[in-house]
Amino acid sequence: MAIHKLELGEFDEIDYNLIAIHTSMEDYRLAYFINQNFPVLLSKSKNEIQINVKEGETHFSRFDYYDEEKELYWDLIQNKNEVIQNTPNDNQDLFSDSPIELATKVYLLPEFKKVDYFLKIEKSEGAFDILKIQQILNTIDTISTVYIVDTNKIKSKNNLIF
Repeated sequence: MAIHKLELGEFDEIDYNLIAIHTSMEDYRLAYFINQNFPVLLSKSKNEIQINVKEGETHFSRFDYYDEEKELYWDLIQNKNEVIQNTPNDNQDLFSDSPIELATKVYLLPEFKKVDYFLKIEKSEGAFDILKIQQILNTIDTISTVYIVDTNKIKSKNNLIF
């Protein structure tokens, strides 16, 4: 009987680059402009990213593309969303029958609250130029800021596993 030993260090390796994008655009428009400027075809994924917090459950939109030639996975991920809670109205007044809706902001990566979207590029063996991708993203008019995130400083790395 063969014994297979797995070392925990094998799972700690980060094999992706993460680019933070600040923009006021909707996700589908940003995906369109990325498709126009890169040889990719980002499309809406049916597998949204689900996050459970104490206020409730939310889903972050995701656009993905697999580049077979370079063996790269591209994911455009929403960072900000809201959880809406309906709480009963305890006041005895004219509007006591209508529930109160409370919206709570939820972030995919809470340590980057000002970031609107992340572009996650998972690399295989093929290399690519992340700085060139950053430069091209900066040329899109409606994007205000783009920068590369140091993946070693991300505290909530588990939210990027999907």
